Amino acid sequence: MRIAPRTAAWIVPLVLTLVAALLRFIGLGHPHTLVFDETYYVKDAWTLLHLGYEGSWPDDADALFTGGDTDVYQTSPAYVVHPPLGKWLIALGMALFGADSGFGWRFSAALFGTLLVPLVYAIARRLSGSVAVGTIAGGLLAIDGLAIALSRVALLDGFLAFLIALAFWFVLRDSDRTAPAIMRPGGGTGGPVLWRRPWIVAAGAALGAATAVKWSGIYTLAGVGILLVLLDLAARRRAGVAGALAGAVRQAPVTFLQLVPIAVVVYLLSWTGWLLTTGGYDRGSDPNPLIALWNYHLSMYGFHVGLATSHPYASPAWQWPLLLRPTAMWLARPDAGAAWCGWSEDCIGVIGSHPNPITWYGGWAAVVLLGVLLARRRGGAVRFGAVIVLTGLLLTYVPWLLYPARTIFQFYTVTMLPFLVIALALALGYLGRPREPVLLPAPSHAEIRYAARAAETQTRAWRMFAIGVVVVAVLVGIFFLPLSTGFLEPYDLWRDHMWLPGWI
Repeated sequence: MRIAPRTAAWIVPLVLTLVAALLRFIGLGHPHTLVFDETYYVKDAWTLLHLGYEGSWPDDADALFTGGDTDVYQTSPAYVVHPPLGKWLIALGMALFGADSGFGWRFSAALFGTLLVPLVYAIARRLSGSVAVGTIAGGLLAIDGLAIALSRVALLDGFLAFLIALAFWFVLRDSDRTAPAIMRPGGGTGGPVLWRRPWIVAAGAALGAATAVKWSGIYTLAGVGILLVLLDLAARRRAGVAGALAGAVRQAPVTFLQLVPIAVVVYLLSWTGWLLTTGGYDRGSDPNPLIALWNYHLSMYGFHVGLATSHPYASPAWQWPLLLRPTAMWLARPDAGAAWCGWSEDCIGVIGSHPNPITWYGGWAAVVLLGVLLARRRGGAVRFGAVIVLTGLLLTYVPWLLYPARTIFQFYTVTMLPFLVIALALALGYLGRPREPVLLPAPSHAEIRYAARAAETQTRAWRMFAIGVVVVAVLVGIFFLPLSTGFLEPYDLWRDHMWLPGWI
């Protein structure tokens, strides 16, 4: 049965969202323990909800908290090194569902991780004009182990990934409005200066929120500002505007005003609890609360720059494309034959930041292809998608290379993952496009038919290759699901998942 394109356009993202939700919400309360950095963020979120700032906890707070004694926090402030928005989002889940189970403190992470799937579908479809390409991108993200793991633990990076992708979606929505506005008459040399760009304001708000989750969002804010200037210049040149460069230069400060002030406002609003109370860390360093906040930020910056403690799962950024050291955020291996092993005599449960290897390595290969197409000015409409994808990847990856001595982890790459799956989907869509026959000058009818058959054969071969990649990626993604959910699996099967030495 053939589904009409208009029907598929809403059924496909709905199905993808449902699949993503099932993989992220089923058994979300397992394990009933504070996993990895949940020991910081969940308790910080709970005190934010009750104090307005992050309070301190006794040494045995984890066991007390998970045992149901959630009010053992103290009113003295805790020193925290990340802005509060991500923890406020975690607190929202606990406000709705309580803090007596992992479902409550992980709800918001699972919700944002689920919503990231239709968002990535929408971006890929907008860049390609193809429901199929959007389905590949959204589908591969829905079953990706890294995306699932960061949706099933209450860490900050899943929120960051969603907000950055949302900002790029807003940039795309703005590009749909910009070209017609530039072509309107009366703009003079260089074209008009555009003041009504609500999607840029929305992008600024999203990136301000991203920075309020983790400071790495500020790199994306700066990079998107540069991207907007370049997109504006390209749009004016495509429209044939005389003095396009001068017009883009005039537009740049206006774009800055549309993008950055709202980001600053959103960022400061995330600190409302700290600003309106008096108990937060460093709150009394100056009578002026904004100067006190600045003092606190200087201290936070010093911490981040100087963080170089050893950790068994630390992974410098140069390793990330090679996937050498994923992060094991939780691991449990009961004694052989234990009753709760169920159907296996020896079992193990893991929550790790293992992306689907086929999608991951395939995404980096696709990035190379898109880069070549962009450099050679080939690929038609794919080039615009390449600009967006490569920019997103550049802004979420390269800044980490600037801190080679800092203790960082491979799960930070969840912010890169949406751009990698979109890159892979765009590349497969490009490879599977219909080929044009290659004809010699003044061809005969027989040569025309032969060229047409050759082009059709080539198209079919590349489409089969693209389908094969997707099928293998889906099968491998399903195979790797236990590594991201924490559900028990036989130890021998877990060993079969360990494809590289650094995964153990």
